[in-house]
Amino acid sequence: MHHDQLHHDDLRDELAGLTTEMTDPSLDDIDRVTTLEAAQRMNALDRSVPAALEPCLPAIALAADQIAAAFARGGRLVYVGAGTPGRLGVLDASECPPTFGTDPAQVVGLIAGGQVALTTAVEGAEDDEEAAVRDLDALDLTADDVVVGISASGRTPYVIAAILEARRRSALSVSVACNAGSAAGREADIAIDVVVGPEFIAGSTRLKAGTAQKLVLNMLTTLAMVRSNKTYGNRMVDVRATNAKLVARAFSLVQDVTGAPDSEVSAALDEADGEVKTAIAMILTGASAGDVRARLDAAGGSLRAVL
Repeated sequence: MHHDQLHHDDLRDELAGLTTEMTDPSLDDIDRVTTLEAAQRMNALDRSVPAALEPCLPAIALAADQIAAAFARGGRLVYVGAGTPGRLGVLDASECPPTFGTDPAQVVGLIAGGQVALTTAVEGAEDDEEAAVRDLDALDLTADDVVVGISASGRTPYVIAAILEARRRSALSVSVACNAGSAAGREADIAIDVVVGPEFIAGSTRLKAGTAQKLVLNMLTTLAMVRSNKTYGNRMVDVRATNAKLVARAFSLVQDVTGAPDSEVSAALDEADGEVKTAIAMILTGASAGDVRARLDAAGGSLRAVL
């Protein structure tokens, strides 16, 4: 038998055993029911996703703590994925700077096939193991960093190669997949296997699997940022006021926490160059912006500690 054919048969057998590839017979008639009924069925399926995360919460919390530890030592979080998971990683990475005032280099998203793959399917990119090694090498990945490989099947070659390369460089590796005992999870230091079951359209893992991955990534960065003192309670006090909405939000945050009158809030934000955390501490401690910044630095950015 031709080698390619053998490989094809092996892959077909492998995929056949994956929950993410299975067909749910109760959905056989979705093209014959009303659109509303189809939407109701899709919604019923989607409701199962948060529940599927529950058994994974200890692994998610462990990973978030490790990511926070990486940030504390100057390391980075690097998301790696192909197709939908790659796009979700890039999305989550791009949202950290405006939400938490982080350096854009702190959370990085790598997608198989590069920038063009964000909007176009790049043929063969997910199978390119050498590219994963090259992409991590271009980042100068070190043992201080954490690599999170995202793959619905848990068998994507690009993602597994990235996890193995992380291991070779002594960087912590995390796998986010949607099959129990996934191949990627077996290679990673921390495995987050969220089993969401067959999709509304069989094998279309941008659906429930994609929703599950979005929820997990939300948790990883948000909880790591909370652990890194980027919030005060549930308030994003490290927000950078880069547009009118965020300027208004910064003002409201300072006023909400301090109860100070408008004029005092404006003056403090002006002196603090729009830094919410600095303005809050100035109002509540009476110290200058310079003093407050020094105290915040000494306290690892913890507003609670400074207050």
